[in-house]
Amino acid sequence: MVTVTESAQDYLKTLLDKQDTSDMGVRMFVTQPGTKMAETCLAYCKPDEIVVDDEKIQLKSFVLYLEQKSLPFLEDALVDYAADKMGGQLTIKAPNAKVPKVSDDSPLDERVTYYLVTEINPGLAAHGGDVSLVEIVEGNVAVLKFGGGCQGCSAVSITLKEGVEKTLKERIPELGGVRDVTDHTVTDNAYFQ
Repeated sequence: MVTVTESAQDYLKTLLDKQDTSDMGVRMFVTQPGTKMAETCLAYCKPDEIVVDDEKIQLKSFVLYLEQKSLPFLEDALVDYAADKMGGQLTIKAPNAKVPKVSDDSPLDERVTYYLVTEINPGLAAHGGDVSLVEIVEGNVAVLKFGGGCQGCSAVSITLKEGVEKTLKERIPELGGVRDVTDHTVTDNAYFQ
């Protein structure tokens, strides 16, 4: 799931050794997972801060705790450390932080978000817009919210039915439909007025 290179483990161990708490581990999590603002983080984890449902990975000299709700977003993550003349650089690469890998048996909301981020939003970005999932409601209907150039755009109903809904239903046959909850009276950044 998560790979922590030996150089990263050694570097993190030197940081842990400088703390006044014994048995301190490292906790890894994603803030705003599944969104374009997602960030993968590492934090000290004192013994009294351990979350019961975190996944525990025993590394060479410390324990890495993975936040349960971040697990799908941490798949294939890599923590590495490269020494250089200035000291070094710790890097975290989490290719699934913004969009977790999905399969046909993934929850419906994860699959909708995946296709919104990977297939629909790149096209909407050309007009300065985006769309995100608010929730899945009865009848497997995806409730969506448009932003950027799509908010207040006069062509949004065409985009919703002919673009977004059509694409999502092709990819996810059990999807019942889509519904827009965006306040389109705000037209400040609308692509088409």
